[in-house]
This record gives sequence, structure tokens and C-alpha cells, in this order.
Amino acid sequence: MPGMHSGLNTANPVLVAAFRSALMHQGLVALLVLATLAIIWASLREWRPRFISAAAAGAAHRASAAEQAPEHPARRLVRLGFGLIWVFDGILQAQPAMAAGLPSKVIAPAAGTSPAWVQHLVNWSGTAWSYHPVQASAAAVWIQVGIGVWMLAAARGPWSRLAGLASVGWGLVVWVFGEAFGGIFAPGLTILFGAPGAAVFYCIAGALVALPDRAWDSAALGRRLLAGLGVFFVAMAVLQAWPGRGFWQGAGHGQPGTLTGMVGQMSGTPQPALLARLVGDFGSFTASHGFSVNAFAVAALAIIGAGLLSQRRALLGPVLVAAVVFCLADWVLVEDLGFFGGLGTDPNSMIPLLLVLGCGYLALTRPRQAAEPEPEAAPELALAADGAPDIATTGPGAGPRWRDLVSPGRLAGLFAASSATGVLAVWAVGLVLLGAAPMAAAQASTSTASPIIAEALGGESSTLDVPATPFRLTDQNGRPVSLASLRGKVVLLTFLDPVCTTDCPLIAQELRVADQMLGPRAAHVEILAVAANPLYHTVPYLRAFDRQERLTGVANWHYLTASVSVLRRVWDSYGVQVEVVPGGQMVAHSDLVFVINGRGIIKTEFNADPGAGTASSKSSYAVLFAQAAERALSPGSGTPS
Repeated sequence: MPGMHSGLNTANPVLVAAFRSALMHQGLVALLVLATLAIIWASLREWRPRFISAAAAGAAHRASAAEQAPEHPARRLVRLGFGLIWVFDGILQAQPAMAAGLPSKVIAPAAGTSPAWVQHLVNWSGTAWSYHPVQASAAAVWIQVGIGVWMLAAARGPWSRLAGLASVGWGLVVWVFGEAFGGIFAPGLTILFGAPGAAVFYCIAGALVALPDRAWDSAALGRRLLAGLGVFFVAMAVLQAWPGRGFWQGAGHGQPGTLTGMVGQMSGTPQPALLARLVGDFGSFTASHGFSVNAFAVAALAIIGAGLLSQRRALLGPVLVAAVVFCLADWVLVEDLGFFGGLGTDPNSMIPLLLVLGCGYLALTRPRQAAEPEPEAAPELALAADGAPDIATTGPGAGPRWRDLVSPGRLAGLFAASSATGVLAVWAVGLVLLGAAPMAAAQASTSTASPIIAEALGGESSTLDVPATPFRLTDQNGRPVSLASLRGKVVLLTFLDPVCTTDCPLIAQELRVADQMLGPRAAHVEILAVAANPLYHTVPYLRAFDRQERLTGVANWHYLTASVSVLRRVWDSYGVQVEVVPGGQMVAHSDLVFVINGRGIIKTEFNADPGAGTASSKSSYAVLFAQAAERALSPGSGTPS
């Protein structure tokens, strides 16, 4: 899909180093923020009497008592379980291969068999990642770690419910753009491969955590949740039994069946040898007994679904055990745990499904009695159970006292009254924002790509400070052009073959786009390309190249030529190797771009080999060249700005 590939190896050292550096610097910022919050909190608690009035202190005491009310075990299970999974997913996002590999090797394949509109939607989102791989991949780490810590730390009150909503929001983003709607619009949909997507269960879990406390006071929530899961399991059983989808055949006509092929593919994932052997053995068994394996899967799904729909407590225990055994077997033997190979983003769907199932079971079998309402307190500034401020009143029917809420003394008192986990929750919100802001910026700036892509493809640029060798050549319009005549202007100098069909058109386009990025400052920049072909170097070939690459309207573009002997002297003086490939069909030459300041000094040399020439790499080189020209235009470089 266009825009989803950068042409980079997932282990590219430049990109990996940049990703690690970004995580390290952002991690230090996060730790500094946590340390600052802890110091402020501890200091305010020491000086608490100075900031908290007697009324607020009483409210804080009642809030502290409210914190002691037990959290429903079903809610605790889903909150802590998914909090840990979110943290684990964030750690997985920090794998070195994620920066370059996620768009092309995870996101694009997930949508590869979906309808065109799904592919278009996923490609639109993946473009932000492929254009800004370091920024986006680091942002995903902090968003997911932040949501996880937030859910773990905030056990009660508005902060906890907001953590659930954050899980729903980011889960939807992952489900739509990262999992292509969990593949529900693609052929071959099956629960065995993770349908309808792990992120769906993250959203369900977040919605459960976001529910008000009264929702857990009866068994109604558990009944609805288990009924929904029962319908899901029965539907998956019907889908698994549907003929013509390749699941009933272990192998046929020399080709593996659908399930056999999936298991065989997963067994080849880089992983511990014991696990690879186990998955491979199951693949061999499935190839020989495909019908029996699928029949067992259909029966297990149907029985689990029927048991959940029955709502009979005597059946729910055995059904839950059966679901745990089935899901764990599928997680190991088919999904292959889901997080190995360097590009695994989560533990796939079975563990989240089991957590939601366990939540429903506990909510049904262990309903909590509704709490007795507390007597109405005198109007005052109250604190929520987690230390967050509630709106205060000055008397019956009075409105919010917003000035009280934002006064420094009141805010200091509220923060001091928070618990340690409340402070941790505030820090977790900061982690989410630390990731969300650059992620939004990346999505909003997909017209240009990060220069790190060009640096990763061409290697780090060489910073020079040597005089540029002078030359005098003729441009595509027959006018003489020399470096001396361009003193006072920045020069972007490259060497292009006018009949090349691979790298040279790409480099020309990168320079054209860089010129557009410079805007009004392009009036102080000249772009020179020297013909790099000893066979086809005359003006008609140069003009044909200009028309082909839409360069005829670029006022500061000059395609230069001369006799072969003169051209060779220019090539040699700039270290450009030009060689006619045996057979005379093409010319090989160095892909270089030099940045020369207004005093005729070479400031930078770029290896401009565009590699695969993807949309992101072309844009990245253009940004790199434009930035280099702007640096050379700065007053300190000797060029008028």
C-alpha cells in the first residue's frame, strides 16, 4: 500500500539508534516529572495545615474513608489485568524493529485481504507512522504504558473511570487503524486467529472500568456480559463450521489447509526452540487430522457459548474451566503467544478474552450489595475518593465556586490530600499526554516526512568546510553558468543522468519539492545538476528530462553540460564516479548532493541514493535538503538571509 513502506530494513542502525535515543530522553523527562510530583506532594503533606482548611480536611477524611470501601472483585480483575497488559504492550512497542517495521510488516498485512475502503483507511493512518517512524513509535510506547499505569494506580473514583475511557479510546484507535477492524471485513474470519481483534476486548474492559460503582451492585451486569460472550462464542462456532473456508481440510492437493497454513507460518516466527517445536508439531498433527481438529474446535466453541447463555451457575464453573483450557491451547498452539518475532505488539486476543470472561463470571456470582447512602454533609469543598476535587457550593442551590477550585492554596491542599497512588495516576496521565501530543503532531504533518528516513537510507551526512571546485558549464537553455556567478547564493549541486529511469528522476523530484518547501527563501538558492552520462549529455536530452520531471517551471533549476572531457574534470573534482555498464545500456554513477554556501564553501555532502524511492523516503530527502539549504542561508554560514 502506498506510503506504508519506507524501504528501510527493520534493523537499520540509524533508525534504531534514533528510536532508542528518543525513548531514553523522553523516559528521563518522565522520571523527572515523577520525581518532581513526588517531592511537591511530600512537601505539601509536611506543610499540609497551611493549605487545607478544617472543612476541607474533614472532606478529605471522609474521602479517605470512602477509599476503604472494597472494589468489586470483577472490576478489580479487569482493571488490574488490562492495566498490566497495557504496560506489557507498551514495552513491546519499544522493540527496536517497531520504528521501521510496524507499518509495512504489521499494519499493512493486517489489512491486506480487507476491502479497498479498509485498506485506504488503514493506509491513511499508517502514513503518519511511515513518515515519522521515531516520533510515532515512541509516542505509542508512552500512551500504552501511561494507560496501563493509570489503570493500575487509580482504583476508585473519577480518575479510575477516566482511565477506563482512555482504554476505550486508544483501544478503538488500535482496533481500526492497527488491526484493520480485527479483520472482520476480510475472508477467513475465525476466533482461532484472533478475531474480532484483541483491541475489542481492551475497549470492553475500559468500558467496564468506566461504569459507575452502582453498576456492580447487582448481578445484572454479569448476566449481560456473559450473555454477550455466549452469543459471540456460538457465532464463532457457526463461522468455524461453515464449509468452503478451508478449515475442515488439514491439507489438500499438496497445499496446507487454512489452519495448517497459519500454524506453519507461526512456527517460523523467531522464538524459543521449545515453543517453535511445539507449534510445528501441532501443525503436522493438523495437516494429518484437519477434520477432527476443526470438529473439536466447533464443538468446544458451541458448548462454551451454550453454557454461557444458559446462565446456570452450576454450569458456569465447568464452562469457565473449559473456556480457559480452550483459549490457552489456542493461544499457545495457534496464536503462538503473539508477542515473539521482534514485531509482536500484544499477547493477541485469548488472554484479554479470558479476562473479560472472568469479569463476567465474578460479576454474576459475587454481586455486591448497594451501599447505604451517607447523610448529607454541610456544603464545602469536597474531595473525590481518589483525591480529585468535586464542585463545591456556598449554600442551598448555589453554583460552583470555581475561584475556590483554582486558588493556589486550595489546589495545594487537594494535591496534598491525595494518596500516593493518586499522585501516580496524575503522572500516568502525563505519560499519556507525552505520547498523545507527538502522535497527533505526526498525524497532522503527513505532507512531509522526517529527515531521519533519508539519513537512515543514505547514512549520516558528511559535514565539510572546504572550497568548492569552480567550474563553468552550459545549462539546458544554452546559458553559461559558473559557481563564481552564483556567489552570495546557496547552491544545491548534484549529478544526474538524463536518460536514467531509476535514481535520477527521484533525486530530481526531491530537489524540486525541497525548493517548494523553501518558499520565499528559494530566491537565495540555486539548484544545479551536472549531466552524468558520457553518451547522452547534450541539451536535447537535458530538456527532455526537465519536461518529464516537471522542472521546466522551476526558475532556479539549472541542468548543466559540456564536452565529455570538461564533464569528466568536474566529476573527478567532486569525487563522482561515472561508469558505462558493459553493453552500453545504462550508466552507473554516484548519487551525491552537495550544499555550497554563498562564499563557495561546501558545507555538507549527502549520499542521496533514494533506495526504494517510496513516498516517505522522497519526502524525507526533500526535507533534509531544504533544512540543509536553510542552515547554509543562516548569517553564520556566510550567505545573506
